Amino acid sequence: MSEPLFLKPVFHEKLWGGRLLEKDFGYQLPAGKIGECWSISGHPHGTNVIENGQYQGQLLSKVYENHPELFGNPVSKVFPLLVKFLDAEASLSVQVHPDNAYAAEHEGELGKTECWYVLHAEPGAYLIYGHHAKTQAELRQMIEAGDWEHLLRKKYVKTGDFVYVPSGTIHALNKGIEVIETQQSSDTTYRLYDYDRVEEKTGKKRELHLQQSIDVTDVPFKEPVLNIRTKKIGSATITTLVKPPISPYFSVYKWDVQDELTMKRGDKSYILASVIAGSGRLEVDGKVYDIKKGTNFILPNDVTEWRLVGKLSLVVSNPE
Repeated sequence: MSEPLFLKPVFHEKLWGGRLLEKDFGYQLPAGKIGECWSISGHPHGTNVIENGQYQGQLLSKVYENHPELFGNPVSKVFPLLVKFLDAEASLSVQVHPDNAYAAEHEGELGKTECWYVLHAEPGAYLIYGHHAKTQAELRQMIEAGDWEHLLRKKYVKTGDFVYVPSGTIHALNKGIEVIETQQSSDTTYRLYDYDRVEEKTGKKRELHLQQSIDVTDVPFKEPVLNIRTKKIGSATITTLVKPPISPYFSVYKWDVQDELTMKRGDKSYILASVIAGSGRLEVDGKVYDIKKGTNFILPNDVTEWRLVGKLSLVVSNPE
């Protein structure tokens, strides 16, 4: 029987995290400062358990490996995408991620291109997004001198904004921002600067990776030009946030359902979906599933048609 795969989230404590994911999504968080909810993940640092149906209790990574037909018989040996909710109660480190070639050679995993849909931003909240260095030599000089004031580029954001972050982009979420992040399935981060913070558990500063950061940062920075567009399907609105050729690894959409939305699979093999607001029902192959804010699921390759009923918003993606 064709059915969605509902996923149990995985939580990660972070120095910069808080408790907002508990308040906003009703998640039962473990103790501590929880910065990340890995809502759709096959990564070994936190793969989801499937909560329903034929594969109940199994790891998503194992189902992907053992049942490739559910995922369109993909070329990728690892589940290629990772979806997270991030709560930045404090600012994240200023960081950069490698591309596929550098990550494969030095880290043994995928590179990390990512993007953010801003779920909430406090007034005046901003990202670190890009830099002002004109040459590789200038980049190195400014990093080694710790001249962050002149190097780093600020980008002010508000609730509902979308930001695309290709590998090689210096960036950081800052205090007061909550996002849903869609990214390649990678956990490689190179830190340039961490505000000289000390971890409570170790009493030490977190490791920096200055040479790797210089190696992988694109110079000069060029902000991607996005082509965000919307279309109506009945009372529902489909927003295309990013897709190829701008984004070579994934497409990301926002579905806003006011009453009902019926969709059929096009040329995409499988779909990742996270409910970011509201509640309703998902109907697949004659079965009805209650969904609400914080529900995360995959529509496998054998789900060819589905219906959403209610008032809800979802961020949806598929690998390319």
